[in-house]
Amino acid sequence: MRPTFNMSRALPLAPCACAVLAALMPPPASAGGVQTLESVEVTAPGGLVGAADSATEGTVTQKQIATRPWLRPGEVLETVPGLIVTQHTGDGKANQYFLRGFNLDHGTDFATFALGMPINLPTHAHGQGYTDVNFLIPELISGVRYRKGPYSVQQGDFAAAGSASIEYVRTLPGAFGEVGLGENGFRRVLAAGAPRIGSGTLLVAGEGFRNDGPWEVPQQYRKNNAVLRYSQGTEGDGWDVTLLGYDARWDSTDQVARRAIDSGLIGRFGSLDPTSGGETERYSLSAQWASRDARGAWRANAYAVRYRLDLFSNFTYFLDNPVDGDQFEQSDKRAILGGAIERSVSAQLGGRPAEFTLGAKLRQDDIDAVGLHLTAARQRLATIREDAVTQRAAAAYAEAAVQATDWLRVVAGVRADWMHVDVRSDTPANSGSASDAIVTPRFTAVFGPWSRTEIYANYGEGFHSNDARGATIRVNPDPRDPEFGNAVDPVPLLVRARGQEVGVRSVPVRGWQTALALWRLRLDSELVFVGDAGTTEANRPSRRQGVEWANYWTPLPGLTLDLDLSYSKARFTDSAPEGDFIPGAIERTAALGIAYDEAGPWFGGLRLRYFGARPLIEDNSVRSSTSTVVNARIGWRPARRLELIADVINLFDRKFSDIEYFYESQLRGEAAPQSDIHLHPGEPRTLRVSLRYRFD
Repeated sequence: MRPTFNMSRALPLAPCACAVLAALMPPPASAGGVQTLESVEVTAPGGLVGAADSATEGTVTQKQIATRPWLRPGEVLETVPGLIVTQHTGDGKANQYFLRGFNLDHGTDFATFALGMPINLPTHAHGQGYTDVNFLIPELISGVRYRKGPYSVQQGDFAAAGSASIEYVRTLPGAFGEVGLGENGFRRVLAAGAPRIGSGTLLVAGEGFRNDGPWEVPQQYRKNNAVLRYSQGTEGDGWDVTLLGYDARWDSTDQVARRAIDSGLIGRFGSLDPTSGGETERYSLSAQWASRDARGAWRANAYAVRYRLDLFSNFTYFLDNPVDGDQFEQSDKRAILGGAIERSVSAQLGGRPAEFTLGAKLRQDDIDAVGLHLTAARQRLATIREDAVTQRAAAAYAEAAVQATDWLRVVAGVRADWMHVDVRSDTPANSGSASDAIVTPRFTAVFGPWSRTEIYANYGEGFHSNDARGATIRVNPDPRDPEFGNAVDPVPLLVRARGQEVGVRSVPVRGWQTALALWRLRLDSELVFVGDAGTTEANRPSRRQGVEWANYWTPLPGLTLDLDLSYSKARFTDSAPEGDFIPGAIERTAALGIAYDEAGPWFGGLRLRYFGARPLIEDNSVRSSTSTVVNARIGWRPARRLELIADVINLFDRKFSDIEYFYESQLRGEAAPQSDIHLHPGEPRTLRVSLRYRFD
C-alpha cells in the first residue's frame, strides 16, 4: 500500500512549522532595517525575491513577453504560472481560463486589470466576471504583475484564485511598423511610435487584424485597435492619460458534439450552426497618477469605459426547438465609471521599520440593457429576459507591514467591501434591489532571508460577487425550462472565500529562482447565475487545495529557461448522490519554456504546455482528454532596423481539444437527446510570419 499525503491536515500545521524553522535558523549577518535577499531582476516566476509577500506572486517583464509565440492576445495571461488560456468558440469572444482547481469560465474568481482599469464585468450577459482581453496589443505590454490567492488587501471582487495587472509601455525605442501574414487568412498590420511632446511622451499605436482560422465556416475575425497615451515621469512617480478603442466581429464554430465528428456528419473543424458569432466594442479613457515624497507615496487612478457585446451561440443544436434550432443571443451594453486612491507611509513602530497603507475604490456599472433572446440565423424569435441594471461597489482597505525582527516581516490588513444593485426587469417580479457588505482580513508572515531563501505563511479571506439578476430573481423566466414560471430563490450578492498558503522562495545559485507553495481555498458556495438560461444554478460549498512549483533560470546571458508544475484537487464539501467532483476543475498543468535574446541577430523561444485531464461530471465517470502543445518563435535581425519573426503554433501538429464539456444535446434528425462530450478542437500547425521595420 502506497503512503498518502493528507494536505488538509498538513496545511493548518504549516504556519507552526514555519515558526519553528525560523527559530532554529540563525539570524542574518546584517542587522537593522528591512531585510531582503540580494537584489535581483524582477522576473517571473521567481520574481520579487526578497520583496514579495507570498511564494506565488511575481512580475513578468517585457523582454520575456517579446520572446513568446502567441496564438491569441489572451495568452499573455499564461505568463502566470499554472494558468491555462483556451477558447471554446470564435476568437472574438473572451477566452476561457483555468487556475488552481478552477474552471474560471471567462474570468470568475480571477481578477484582471489593464492600465489600472478592472476588466472583469459583473452582471454580464454571458458570464459573471467576463474578462475579454482581446483588445491588448502584446508588443505594447511593459509587464504583468500577478498574485495568487486572496492575500492582498488591494484585490477584492473576483480575486479568490488570484489576480493579474497588465501595464503598457510609456515610451518606445523608436517608431516601428509591422506586417504579419500567415495560413488560414491571417493578416495583421501594426504601427506604433512614441514621440516626445513637451515634457512628456505621446504613445500612438494602431492595429488591424484579420483571421479566418482552420474552420470549415471561416470565422472572418476582424478587429481594429487604437491606443493614444500621453505620459510624464515613470509608473512609480508620474502620470498618464490613455484613450483605447477596440471593435471586433466574427463568425464562430462553437463546441460541437463528438458524435457528430465520429459519425462523419461534420469534419473535425466543422460547424453545427454556421450563423453563430458576434460583435463587440470597448472604448475607454483612463488616467493614472503616482507621486513619491519624503514620507511615502500616493497612487490614484480614474477610468470611464463604454462597452457593447452581441453574442450568438448554439450549444445544444435542436434540443429545445427542433424546427428553428437552439441558437440564442446575449446582448450587453454598459458604461463604467470608477477610480481608486491609495496612500502609503513609511514609519517606525516600536523602533522597527514599518509601512502603512490606506486605500479606497469606487465603481459603478450602468447597464443599459443586458438581455437573453431566442434566435434563428441571428434573427430574434423571442425574449427570455431583458434587464437594465445599476451596480455600485465601494471598498476601503488598510494594511500594515512591519519588520518585527531581523528575520521576521509581518503584513496584516483588512478590507471592507459594499455592493448595491438595482435591477429593472421586463418581468416585474424579477425587478428589485439588493445590498451586501463583507469584511475580509489578510495576514502574512515572511521568515528570513537565510542563504538567499525566504519562507512565507499566508492567510486571507476574499469573495466573488454574484450576478445582480440572481440576487433579485423571484420567478424562472426561461420558457425552455420545465420549471418556467415557478418560484426561484435569490442568491447572496457576495460569497466569501478563505485561503491559506505556505511557501518558500529561494535563489539556490546565482541565476536560478525557485518557488514552492502549498495552498488551500474554501468557497462558501458556488451559486451562479447562468447567462445562457437567465436563471440561477445552485452549486455547493467547495474546497480546493494543491501544490505549485515555479522555476526561472538564466544559465547564460540572454538565455532563460522556466518550468512550472501544478497539481490541484477540487471537491464539493457536502455530500450528494451525484458525487463531489467539480466539473471542469483543473488538476494538473505543466509549462516549459526556453527563450533567447542577447540583442544579437537571432532571438526566439520555444514553449511546451501540458493541460491535464479533468472531471466532466460530479462522479468523475467522464473525464476530458489531455493535451500537450508546443509553440515556437524564431526571430532574425539582418539589419539594425529590420526584424523578421516566424511563429509556428502547434509545432508538432498535435490533434487535441482546446476545451471539452459533457452535457445533453440533440442533433437534427435525432429522435431523442443524447449525453455526449462536446469539444472545440485546438488549431492545427499554423505558420505566421511578421516583418518589422524600425524608423528610428
